[in-house]
Amino acid sequence: MNQDNQSFWSLSATEMLTRLEATASGLTTDEAQKRLMRYGANRLKPPKRSDALTLLIAQFKSPIILILLFATGLSLFLHDPVDASIILTIVIISGLLGFWQEHSASNAVEKLLAMVQIKAAVLRDGNQQEIPVEDIVPGDIVVLNAGDIVPGDCLLLESKDVFVDEAMLTGETFPVEKAVSVLPADTALAQRTNTVWMGTHIVSGDAKALVIGTGKETEFGKVSERLKLKPPETEFEHGIRRFGYFLGEVTLVLVVIIFAVNVYLHRPVLDSFLFSMALAVGLTPQLLPAIISINLAHGAKKMAQKKVIVKRLASIENFGSMNVICSDKTGTLTLGSVRVESALDVNGASSDKVFLFAYLNACYETGFTNPIDEAIRAYRTLDLSEYRKKDEIPYDFFRKRLSIAVTHGDAHFMVTKGALANILDVCSLAETKEGTIIEIASVRDQIQKHFEELSNQGFRTLGIAYKNMPSESLINKSDETGMTFLGFLTLFDPPKPHIAETIAALKKLGVSLKIITGDNRLVAANLSRKMGLANTAIITGPDLHTMSDGALLSCVGQVDIFAEIEPNQKERIIIAIRKAGNVVGYMGDGINDASALHAADVGISVDTAADVAKDAADIVLLEKDLGVLVEGVREGRMTFANTLKYVFMATSANFGNMFSMAGVSLLIPFLPLLPKQVLLTNLMTDFPEMTIATDRVDDEMVDHPRRWDIKAIRKFMITFGLVSSVFDYLTFGLLLLVLHATEGQFRTAWFLESVVSASLIVLVIRSRKPFFRSRPGKFLLIATLSIVAITLIVPFTPLGNVFGFSPLGFSTYLLLLLIVAVYIIAAEIAKRIFYKKVKF
Repeated sequence: MNQDNQSFWSLSATEMLTRLEATASGLTTDEAQKRLMRYGANRLKPPKRSDALTLLIAQFKSPIILILLFATGLSLFLHDPVDASIILTIVIISGLLGFWQEHSASNAVEKLLAMVQIKAAVLRDGNQQEIPVEDIVPGDIVVLNAGDIVPGDCLLLESKDVFVDEAMLTGETFPVEKAVSVLPADTALAQRTNTVWMGTHIVSGDAKALVIGTGKETEFGKVSERLKLKPPETEFEHGIRRFGYFLGEVTLVLVVIIFAVNVYLHRPVLDSFLFSMALAVGLTPQLLPAIISINLAHGAKKMAQKKVIVKRLASIENFGSMNVICSDKTGTLTLGSVRVESALDVNGASSDKVFLFAYLNACYETGFTNPIDEAIRAYRTLDLSEYRKKDEIPYDFFRKRLSIAVTHGDAHFMVTKGALANILDVCSLAETKEGTIIEIASVRDQIQKHFEELSNQGFRTLGIAYKNMPSESLINKSDETGMTFLGFLTLFDPPKPHIAETIAALKKLGVSLKIITGDNRLVAANLSRKMGLANTAIITGPDLHTMSDGALLSCVGQVDIFAEIEPNQKERIIIAIRKAGNVVGYMGDGINDASALHAADVGISVDTAADVAKDAADIVLLEKDLGVLVEGVREGRMTFANTLKYVFMATSANFGNMFSMAGVSLLIPFLPLLPKQVLLTNLMTDFPEMTIATDRVDDEMVDHPRRWDIKAIRKFMITFGLVSSVFDYLTFGLLLLVLHATEGQFRTAWFLESVVSASLIVLVIRSRKPFFRSRPGKFLLIATLSIVAITLIVPFTPLGNVFGFSPLGFSTYLLLLLIVAVYIIAAEIAKRIFYKKVKF
C-alpha cells in the first residue's frame, strides 16, 4: 500500500479518490489493466506455478535423482560413457513420463476451478460488471451486497445498514455495523467502522466502496504473510507425507549399508555407488506425486461430469471417507421452488390486506436475493403505482425480519415481515379481520395455535406486521417496536420426488443424513415423515442453549434433525459430530454457513451460493441436489481406491524386488543387476502403474467409507514384500545352484522374473477379490500385458545387447514361468489371509 494511503480511514472519500486518481463512477478498462500490471493480481500468494518448464524441472529435483545424475556424469568421463548415457536416458524418460502426467492433471484442474471462480461487482467504464476477484485493483469502486466477500481493503463511499463479519480478522464474534465517516488516524483496527477489509464478508445491507489495498498489501495479506497461512493438512495429505518419510528412512539406511558393504568387498567404488543410487530410485516411489496428481485430477474430471467441482484435490479423500452429511432442507431435500400457500389474518381467514403488505415488503426489498420474496412476487401481481418506498432496514440473521417504509397518499407506514416469533417480539397490538385494533396479549394463544396447526401441515409460516409512522422520515431498527400484528403468510416447499430413494442410496454407501434447519421443529418433523424418516429424534436451538458440550456429544449420534437452529449453532453441531468419531460433510450455500463449512471435514456448497459460502467450500456442486452428492461420493471413493492401489503396488512387489536385490548383492561376487538394468526394471514396472487412474474399482471398495491407515499400509508392505522376497531368493538359488547361470544369464533371468512378476502382481493387488473375478481396466490390462511381452523379447533384440542381457534357454524360461505362477498363487493366498486379519 502506498505510504500516503496507510491511514485512509482518517481521510474523506473525496480526498482518497483524488489520491488514487479515481472517480466515483469507477476506472476505465484501460486504466484498470495498467494498474493490474503495476500492483499485480489481487492474491495473498502467487499461484502455484504449473507451467510446462516448472513442472519439467520439478521431475528432477529429488535428491536421489540429482545424486544419480551427478554420479552418471562422473562415470561419463571416468568409466563407461555408453552405460552412463543409457542411465541418463532412462532417468530423462522417467522424468518426461512424470511431467506428462502432472502437466495433464494441472491443466484439467485449472479448467475445473475456473468454473467456480469467485467474482466481484465493480464499476468499470461507468457500468456495473462482474469480474474475477483477482482482477480488482486499487482505485476500483466495488458494489457490495449481503453474502459478498470483500475483495480488498476499502473505504466506504455509500452504505445502508451494512453489517460485516470480521471474525476471521479481529476475532469479533458478532457482525460490526459500518457507515461512511472520517475517523482519527490512531483508531484501532476493530473500531474502523468506515472501512471494510479483505476476506471479511457482508452479513446484511449494501454499500459502495473504494478499493485502497489489494493482495499482500491488505491487512489480511499482512497477517497471512506473517503466519505463512496454508490450509490445514487433510488426513490423506498427512498419510502420504508420513508414508514418504517412512520410505525415505528405509531407503537411506539400506543404500548406505549396501554401498559400504560393496566397497568393503573391494568392488569398484563408482559401480557400487551407481548400483546403490539405482536401488534408491527403485525403492523410492518416484512417480507417487505424479500418480496422486493424475489420480486426483482424473477423479476430479469424472466428478465434474457428475456436476461436482473439486476446489481442493486433497479433499477428495475426505469426501470418500465421509460418513455423515449435514444439510439444510431447502433446495437440497425439497424442490427449492418455494410457493405461497395463503395469506391469513389473525383469525386464520384468507386476507388480501395481509398479502398486499407482504407484497409491498417483497417488491421493495433490495437486499440479497431469496426464494421467499421471489415466491411472493410470483404468486400474484398487484398494482403498486400509488405506493412509494421511502426507506429499508435489510434482513439480518439476528433480527430475522425485514422492514420497508412506504408512503401511500397521506399515509406513512412501515411493513415488517419475518420469522413469526421475531415479529411477535416487536408487536404490542393486533388487527382483526374487521380492522379493529386490539391488544396482542388477547390473541397470542390463538396466534400460536394457528402457527402450530400450519406447521404440522408442513407450511413455513411468516408473520406480517405494520406500524403507522408520523412522517416520511427515514427508519432504523429502534422503530421496530410497538407494531401491529396483521397476520400470517404461509409457504410450502415440497420434498423432491425421489428424495427418499436418494437418502436410502446415501445410507447404502454408509453415509447418514442429518438435517440442520432454521425452520421450526413441527415443519422439520413433517418433512422427515414425508421423506420416510419416521420417529426421528429432534433437537432444537433452544435445547442446544441449555445443553453442555458433553451432553451434546453423547446424544449427537442419535439425532437426525436439528431444528430452529441459530447460525452460530451450526458450527457447534458440526464439531460435536466430528468429535464423536465421524468424518463430516456440511452442505451450505448461505451467508451464515461459512463457519460450519470451515468446521466440517468436507465443506460442500453450490455454484449459486453466496460468495462467502462458495469460497469456504472444498467442493462445489453445479446442482443443489443430494442425488449429485451420491454420485460424487462414489467417484471420490473410486479415486481414493485407485490412489491406494499405487501405494500398495509401490510397497509390495517393487519394494520386495529391490530389497531382495540389495540383500543378494552382499552374498554373490558380482552385482545382481547393473545400475542401468535396475533403472530399466524400475521404468518398465512404472508403466502399468501409470494407468491406475483409469482402473475399474470393485463395488466393495465403494460401498462404505474408508480412511487412510498408515499402519495397515505398513503391514501390507511387510506381508507382500516378504512374499515377494521369498520367491526372489528362490529364483536366485535356482539360477545359481541348479542352472549354474553366468553373470549375464543371472542378470537377464532376474530382470525377466522381476519385471514380469511385478507387472502381473498388479492384477492381484488391485482387488480384494481373486484376480480372475475382478476385471481390470482396459488400459491397465493392455499396459501390463505389453510390458510382459516386451520384457520377454528384449534379450533377443539389439537393445538387449546394449543393456547387457543374454539370450536364455527354453528350460530357464520354463522355470521362470513356474516361479511367477506359484508366486501369483502365493500372493492370492497371502492377500486373502491379510484382509481377514486386517480390517482396512
